[in-house]
Amino acid sequence: MSDLDRAKSVYATLLGVAPVVDAPYYVQYEVDGQKVGLDPNGHKKGMTAPVPYWKVPDVAAAIAGLVEVGAEVLQDATDVGGGMLVAMVRDTDGNIIGLTQ
Repeated sequence: MSDLDRAKSVYATLLGVAPVVDAPYYVQYEVDGQKVGLDPNGHKKGMTAPVPYWKVPDVAAAIAGLVEVGAEVLQDATDVGGGMLVAMVRDTDGNIIGLTQ
């Protein structure tokens, strides 16, 4: 997204809540157990549409298994704070899948 402040306004209006995380590098909303995150650097990472994040017990093992069947690593496991690891792969049709541990 090119304008984080404008995007925050859109999602706050859509979701009807204030963000639970509001940092220059990431904004997160939570509604009914669903988390919606805004990454101001997402386009640089190839994120041009919403990215679903799948919670896995072992992100490194998940990446290895997905690569074995044809996925491509876009972002290796990265600690984003508080011990949370995130990664992104691209499936065989070019769709981005996020992984979180």
